[in-house]
Amino acid sequence: MSPRTVVRPVVAEAVADRLLRHTAPGVPQVRPTLDWAGPVGRELPDERAVQAACGLMHIHGRATGGPAPLAVDYASVVAGVLAAQGATAAGIGRARGLDLREVRTSVAQGALLAVGQYLAAATAREADGPPSTAGPEPCAGGLATLETADGARVELETLDPSAWREFWARLGVPPALAGRGWLPFQQRFATAVCPLPEELRAAARRRTLPDLRAAAYDTGVSLLTLGADPAPAVHPEPWRLTPAPAVRPGHRPPAPAVTPVPRRRTSGSAHPAPDVPVPPLPLVGLRVVESTRRVQGPLAGHVLGMLGAEVIRIEPPGGDPMRWLPPLAGDTSARFTALNAGKRVVEADLTTARGRETVRALAAEADAFVHNWAPGKAARLGLDACDLLSDRPALVYAWASGFGDTLGDRPPLGTDYLAQVHSGLAAAVRPADEPPAPSLMTLTDVLGGLVCAQGVLAALAHRTRTGRGGRVDSSLVSAAALIPRPAHRAHWTALDRPVRTADGHLYLDPKARAHPEAVHRLLGRAEGSALTTDEWTHRLAEAGLTATPVHTDLAALADDPAFKAAVAPPDPLIGHARPHAPWEFA
Repeated sequence: MSPRTVVRPVVAEAVADRLLRHTAPGVPQVRPTLDWAGPVGRELPDERAVQAACGLMHIHGRATGGPAPLAVDYASVVAGVLAAQGATAAGIGRARGLDLREVRTSVAQGALLAVGQYLAAATAREADGPPSTAGPEPCAGGLATLETADGARVELETLDPSAWREFWARLGVPPALAGRGWLPFQQRFATAVCPLPEELRAAARRRTLPDLRAAAYDTGVSLLTLGADPAPAVHPEPWRLTPAPAVRPGHRPPAPAVTPVPRRRTSGSAHPAPDVPVPPLPLVGLRVVESTRRVQGPLAGHVLGMLGAEVIRIEPPGGDPMRWLPPLAGDTSARFTALNAGKRVVEADLTTARGRETVRALAAEADAFVHNWAPGKAARLGLDACDLLSDRPALVYAWASGFGDTLGDRPPLGTDYLAQVHSGLAAAVRPADEPPAPSLMTLTDVLGGLVCAQGVLAALAHRTRTGRGGRVDSSLVSAAALIPRPAHRAHWTALDRPVRTADGHLYLDPKARAHPEAVHRLLGRAEGSALTTDEWTHRLAEAGLTATPVHTDLAALADDPAFKAAVAPPDPLIGHARPHAPWEFA
């Protein structure tokens, strides 16, 4: 038995089992197989080794000065959702006559999918082939969390530069100085760092929490207070499925007229290289329509596309503005392409009757419709579940929100970092000797998109048995609640953090962490930073111990031979590296 399978990925397996129990019964079952490394050619014995090898430690630690583990089993939870997706999709395929009997995935493939946008940005190539001019990877620049005069820690959110400027004006900050903080604040979603001017942090420290709350309320800025309790504040189900009403016998809803619409396809494909033999993908022949933005919604459509569905993406006239955010891969944002490659695009202005009719026409011929609009927008547009299901009762209608119904009918902005705060994840991801703060890696956006996709698959599985579609509600908070937490924040020793070497970092594997005396004897003979990573690996091996090199250069990860079977290099069609689809079907 390979060392990588001696200890099973029990967290991933438990998450997959939970989600499969929550999925519709009566669909042919395909049990997923999970391991740690999958196609990655490296021994990865546990969650932390995966985080080290696949870039999660690097991205999470960017804002605080160096690679750092997430104090939760994040990659394992992502892999558990992927396993449930593969098994559910294979069951749908079997119900549709496809001969699919096995599905495999791994914790490493989950981690690589989670860092996909960062990998794309780090490896972006311009249209003529050379590397993008976006510059080096971001380095330590601080978190976005603010401290107040009375000792509170708060997280802000706004997508409106005017609200940002006015909030800081209430705290006595001149507009020009507030403006210097706007770009890093917005770019933290892409860079995982937030180098705010120190003057802004100082202005917050001079005011009390009530002062900041009043400024936020008056200017429309969302503000949440960070607590030290890692337990989820709420425990929602991963998704809620409300089946469509049964169709009356003999009743056929009228077929809507299909309005001709302009179409184009985003460049590239989300699937593995064409020389790799694969069986038919389980969702081939199904159609998904999405009207989504940022990460959570597009990732849900991306996953369904990797499983074989045709995905049609609705964008505003002129295209989604996210298409042109640097760095570019070819003529399109690398981060945008990482989530939207291979989707067909229809442009529609939803503020007009013609645009809304375009959406209805597309949904009337679709198997699923996915959106992550703000609360209440679907009803205002006349594009809520009841509106679209009346034309097509077999439609699966999915809404991916930020908070669901956990914060009433006027929740804060439903973005990743506020969801980390509200769910307790911001406390759980860091050890007890660090103040609570969200990871600036978009943890809940990624997990929320995956959970939304699994909710769609569960509803499609339900449809194979009943013929009825329905509504699926999921949220960033419902996804975050999947992540297991200890009762109290973790207490770490020095060996729970990466060890610096002369040319990088190593993360000690479980046996080494369990034998600190042996490691300390080695450290006593040589200063860790005086030896290279390879020299330290050799010295540990002589003592019967192992460690995993920490990838702190995502471009180098894409070129690492150990990742050749898991990561596709840039090519003329897609000008950046990207993970292969994270399932193997047989």
